[in-house]
Amino acid sequence: MIREFLIQYSHDVIEGRIVACQKHKWACMRFLRDIEREGTDEFPYIFDEDKAMRFLEWMTLFKHTKGVLRGQHINPHEIQIFVFGNIYGWVHKDTGYRRFRKAYWQVGRKNAKSQSLACVGTYEESAMGEGMSEVYIGATKTDQAKIVWNEANAMIRQSVLKDKFKTSYGTIRHLKTDSIFRPLSKEDQKTGDGLNPQCGIIDEYHAHPTDEIYNVLDSGMGARPQPLLMVITTAGSNLNSPCYRIEYDFVSKLLDPNNPAVELDSYFAMVNELDKDEEGNLIDDITDESVWVKANPILCSYPEGVQFIRARLKEAQLKPEMMDDFLTKNMNVWINQGENAYMRMDKWANCADDEGIINDEFLRGREVWVGLDLSKKIDLTSAAFEFWDEKLGKYIVLSHSFIPSETLEIKSNIDKVPYKKWVRDGWITVTPGAVVDYRYIQAHVLAMIEKYNWHVRGVCYDEWSAGLISQEMADRGFEMIEIRQGIHTLSEPTKNFREEVYSGNVLHNRNPVLTWAVGNAVARQDHNENIMLDKEKSSNRIDPIAALINAHVMCMSKDTGNPYNDRGFIVV
Repeated sequence: MIREFLIQYSHDVIEGRIVACQKHKWACMRFLRDIEREGTDEFPYIFDEDKAMRFLEWMTLFKHTKGVLRGQHINPHEIQIFVFGNIYGWVHKDTGYRRFRKAYWQVGRKNAKSQSLACVGTYEESAMGEGMSEVYIGATKTDQAKIVWNEANAMIRQSVLKDKFKTSYGTIRHLKTDSIFRPLSKEDQKTGDGLNPQCGIIDEYHAHPTDEIYNVLDSGMGARPQPLLMVITTAGSNLNSPCYRIEYDFVSKLLDPNNPAVELDSYFAMVNELDKDEEGNLIDDITDESVWVKANPILCSYPEGVQFIRARLKEAQLKPEMMDDFLTKNMNVWINQGENAYMRMDKWANCADDEGIINDEFLRGREVWVGLDLSKKIDLTSAAFEFWDEKLGKYIVLSHSFIPSETLEIKSNIDKVPYKKWVRDGWITVTPGAVVDYRYIQAHVLAMIEKYNWHVRGVCYDEWSAGLISQEMADRGFEMIEIRQGIHTLSEPTKNFREEVYSGNVLHNRNPVLTWAVGNAVARQDHNENIMLDKEKSSNRIDPIAALINAHVMCMSKDTGNPYNDRGFIVV
């Protein structure tokens, strides 16, 4: 019965009988493809009707705790049937263990997210048959972590299952299996280290500045035979968050049938949003009530929900400062951090090297421009490398950063980014002491040159605080080019680099530090529409992209000359 429902539902979505966005249609197409190859050698999964129905029946044991349906038993909406029918219905044909170990559902506000997660948490705690299960709701703030927990506690108290659970000291315990359900937050120092989750739940992942909680839950699941990491979120306004930069970018490719290279059978994805064109512009008119259901499949299924969105839109139209909030929370559309954000991060993501082009053989023997941004000695310091590949018709960009060991801990806490992980992964070098030792930067540049047999056409640097390193590298025979840090000097290369990214003419190797910096960058503009990156107004460190822009000043000319001497560049 559930199988037939999901097949018919998928056809209705794909053929337009149910209004849905493109990614929603792709999720249905993925389901139908999986049905066609069910139980084959290449796809060893089958759809288990009983397991899918068991979870959906579990949902009906609870009652709505809020809104117009308060006190009535939950009757799963068709989008919930599709999402959770998939998550719980697909199992391995030999082991019977579930197929999906991770799930991502992005949907507008007030679409039963907390209710759905509460059902998942209580089910994973008590009905999966694992015994002594551990279920955690991960968040950066204690209050956020408790939203789903409070919903689960309220639903249990109003259900026929209330005698099977006991709540005390912030823990919901299932008495028969001695399993637990707890909120987990970084704010109260409950980071999850040493835990063994059966299920990790992340609500509103868009609000997480780092992926620390996600990784703690994910990494702790190794001992469980069929764990589940469940993320439900709305969109946000920080395109540099791990939710957008990592998860949303990945699931967009995972769902896209035109991108067969990205496939992960253990990852379920559903996105309900308004549609955009290839340029990232909204196709759907936010004033057209008929498209609201794309982002709000549950909220738009009853009159009070539509009225809620209608009132929110009217207020946003009268108060423009509320429009971003309306777009993200109600239309489920990711937006850039503000009107002065330098780069659209979806365009930057499109320039990532997903095919492994940037390898040692590809890099060897190139003519390269080096860019340095030495910044303050206690902060992040970066070196960039850029060259033009005639065959690809693209600028190839690489970056490496440095941070003093004595400030690593402090900067990790202040900037709220995973510097330590980036150090472990080789994107950042830690230099000893309290300030960046510029000798390490010079050593890294020289090591890259030797490794790849590069011919360095010039080293582009900001003269401020760079006197010693510029002289030492000049003594080694490098052409040192001072890049004046004024708007008249930097405007054209700053604009040009962005234009090349938007045109798809840049290729980067997914360096997370560089990507983070690009997302932080804010552009300052004068009355003549000249622009430059504004370190004072940028939300966080931008040193890696600043170093890259220094290199691009020269690299954009695609010749060995210096076309900007008359604008103040100095060749040492």
